[in-house]
Amino acid sequence: MQTNILLNKLEGIQTIITVKDTLRVSKAKAIYYLHRLRKKGYVKTKRLSNNQRVYDISFENKLGGLSYIDIINKYSPIKLAVSETHKIYGTVPSFEETLIYAIKTNSIRTILAALGLFRKIQNWSLLYQLAKQNHLEKQVGVLYDVSRLTIKKVRRMSKTFRNHALPKKYDKYHYLVKGLSSNDFKQIEKTWKIYIPFNKTDLEVYAWLP
Repeated sequence: MQTNILLNKLEGIQTIITVKDTLRVSKAKAIYYLHRLRKKGYVKTKRLSNNQRVYDISFENKLGGLSYIDIINKYSPIKLAVSETHKIYGTVPSFEETLIYAIKTNSIRTILAALGLFRKIQNWSLLYQLAKQNHLEKQVGVLYDVSRLTIKKVRRMSKTFRNHALPKKYDKYHYLVKGLSSNDFKQIEKTWKIYIPFNKTDLEVYAWLP
């Protein structure tokens, strides 16, 4: 079967079973076709939390673009399944952009996985600009304070960012993830007037980072 036909039939997220069913071939033949596409750069393989392999098959993979999820997975011990195929071409997404993306997902697992990015943040001015544009200054601040308590080698936040981001006395509390608050980080929640959607046990995986 020609490569362009394979790509048209299989583009998207696949497993061995779906490849077999789509092409109506044996498991051995399905593995062979995936191998062909991978050699040409069209396949990225991911492993889900249940240890199942999934295959992201796309012409765009050959172009070498990255998604925000790719960046998070590279620097986090918590791996996210790639459920979207949006890639950014011509430039590598910055850590600052990726952190803001994670917060905007309102996904507890994505936000938790993105905490490791604080080890890489250097441009606090850019992060503040992005946070302010998206009205997420306090959200960044509360996650930073949590990361400093639980993750090694987190870089120090600039005083300018902190002074501008801290809430005013009349500010109301907000949720990072609706309806979820912490049992362990009450003082940090009080400081930023932001409810934190996870507890210390959720962050134990970060203890293994060197």
